[in-house]
Amino acid sequence: MPEAAAINSNAVTLKRSLRFWDLVLYGIILIQPTAPMPSFGVIYQEARGHVVTAILCALVAMFFTSVSYGRMARVYPHGGSAFMYVGKELHPSLGYLTGWCLIMDYILNPLICTIWCSKAAQNFLPEVPYFVFVLFFAVMFTALNLNGVETSARINAAMAAALGVVIVLIVIAALRYLLHLGHQPSSFYKLPFYDPSTFSSKALLRGTSIAVLTYIGFDGISTLTDEAKDPARSVPRAIVLTCLITGVLASIEVYLGQLCWSDGGAFPDIDTAYVHISGRIGGPVLFAIVNGSLLLATVGSGMASQLGAARLLLAMGQDGAIPRRFFGAVHPKNRIPRNNVLLIGAICIVGALAFSYQLGTELLNYGALLAFMGVNISSMVLGWRQGRFGQWMPMLISLAGFATCFFIWLNLGSVARIVGTIWAFVGILFWIVRRRQTVLPGDEPGDHSGAAA
Repeated sequence: MPEAAAINSNAVTLKRSLRFWDLVLYGIILIQPTAPMPSFGVIYQEARGHVVTAILCALVAMFFTSVSYGRMARVYPHGGSAFMYVGKELHPSLGYLTGWCLIMDYILNPLICTIWCSKAAQNFLPEVPYFVFVLFFAVMFTALNLNGVETSARINAAMAAALGVVIVLIVIAALRYLLHLGHQPSSFYKLPFYDPSTFSSKALLRGTSIAVLTYIGFDGISTLTDEAKDPARSVPRAIVLTCLITGVLASIEVYLGQLCWSDGGAFPDIDTAYVHISGRIGGPVLFAIVNGSLLLATVGSGMASQLGAARLLLAMGQDGAIPRRFFGAVHPKNRIPRNNVLLIGAICIVGALAFSYQLGTELLNYGALLAFMGVNISSMVLGWRQGRFGQWMPMLISLAGFATCFFIWLNLGSVARIVGTIWAFVGILFWIVRRRQTVLPGDEPGDHSGAAA
């Protein structure tokens, strides 16, 4: 009896305490309610002013994809991720390639955060050179992560609430600004959706390929399956609803922004365009509030994404997918994958000086869209395996998700597609080398010396 009690006491599982709306709130916090604001200027430039239409077009693709994610999360409830879904339903090699493309996303996220933080800081201190801020933020992210400083869930929730207040202030200021414009023809309020003088389907699709960034993160809800009540029902619904809520919030934000910048003038800085819109509608005070709030939120995102990327590289290093001696090492004192944190910090410095915010965003979306396409194909295969033509509706939704994501992916910039394809081929080479070497030197099964989970 004592032995049985001891066994049961060790079988500790996660508490299933998260309800449906808890999952939705987590997803909104993960994406951030101000998600379209940092990329507003780039989308505006590429879509020729049709930001809200680009956001809605991206929502169509993300909606279908979120349904596929929900279906896969129901079947594979533990540790839900795109590379696992693809590896289980299609082939382990395709799952590996999906995971490899997601590594690029993880690494690029702190890079574009470094770029945007540096541009936002220049709005406060324009006399300081850009490269100084790049060094400052990249070093700050790296130093804090090396010392084990992490943002807590409470801080993230508080930041999301603060950003919600910022959105309310922007909406109020925008409505006051529009009222002071006086009477406008009904066509004025339709221009953000369709302006015949600037509309181009090719430009709209280019803008849509960037607008996908607004929704990145909705799939993170699938990682909470073990802590959710009735996960088979709540998790898929929460993924879909989070995607829809994000699309509605983003559309309102960019619609008002476009109306308030209806004269079509050039932005002082394209990367922080929405901040300058807030200055137009609310003066220096709102300019400072929005710029400062987005800066703080992006700092938190940059830190978290750098550590997340370092941990992903650690897992792949310990698995032998990439050199274990470097990537699989953990510092014995603070138990941080120091080599990976330092490497990503260096990449942030070099990349922020060599890349534009737009190129970084498109490269990030390159990997994300490939992963989304993989999930949609996996969902189609799952439907065929489970019920053939009896599953025609879920399979049709997954096919629509694949087609829309593929079409958006084709409209990414040529440089992004070239660089992303090179990255994918490097991953394929790693996979070939790994398959040919049945046992890597020092990587015998069970040997995890110098590494910690």
